[in-house]
Amino acid sequence: MARKGKMIDKEIESKYLDETKVLKIYYPESFSDLYKYNICIMFDGDDYYQMGRIATYSDRLHEDYELTNTIFVGIHYKDAEDRRRKYHPNGNEYDAFTKFVVKEVVPLLDDLLPTYHMGKSRILMGDSLAGSFSLLTALRYPNTFGKVILQSPFIDEDVMEQVKQAKDHAALDIYHTIGEKENEAKLTDGRTVDQLTPNRELRDFLDAGNSNYFYYELEDGEHTWKYWQKDMIRALTTTID
Repeated sequence: MARKGKMIDKEIESKYLDETKVLKIYYPESFSDLYKYNICIMFDGDDYYQMGRIATYSDRLHEDYELTNTIFVGIHYKDAEDRRRKYHPNGNEYDAFTKFVVKEVVPLLDDLLPTYHMGKSRILMGDSLAGSFSLLTALRYPNTFGKVILQSPFIDEDVMEQVKQAKDHAALDIYHTIGEKENEAKLTDGRTVDQLTPNRELRDFLDAGNSNYFYYELEDGEHTWKYWQKDMIRALTTTID
């Protein structure tokens, strides 16, 4: 099926990363400079477009008026090692990648697109380790990013410690899912770990005092795109006004 929206690639020569990064930007069919738009930034961007079918869901939800004007922006990684270097808080490019997103990506998008220039109109979305990065970045910059979609975020002691150090998680709108079978989650590095238990611990922490926190355990869900894709419509319509 042909796309109804329009995809463009935008390159950024990042001074923080000392490399060229590509933003894959998907405009809805009804795009017009006369309107303002939410921006949903997706880490593991190619995966969201290919396996998550974001362009297809954007077309459908905009057409059915279930999604308010939203432009999707995908940022991808080179390989598994590059992904960990940039997404994990102990990665040696984590701080640089965070600055790239906050100080280079956001200003470029605000200049290129008719955005609201407000935190609640910017959504960060990620799966597994990309979900962890989304959460930690939003907690660190709540005035820049007001909403987060977490699909089976990778949680270990380092990530949890960063979350607990954040000043005000209650300021964020957070959508958080984990699969019921992720007590044996198979990660990209080949390890099998229990992600269900730490995600429930994260739930207990984030749910305290946060009226805009949405948590779901996916029935029979595993750590794969099969389940994240199935939950995509609910994730988008719950999070984006």
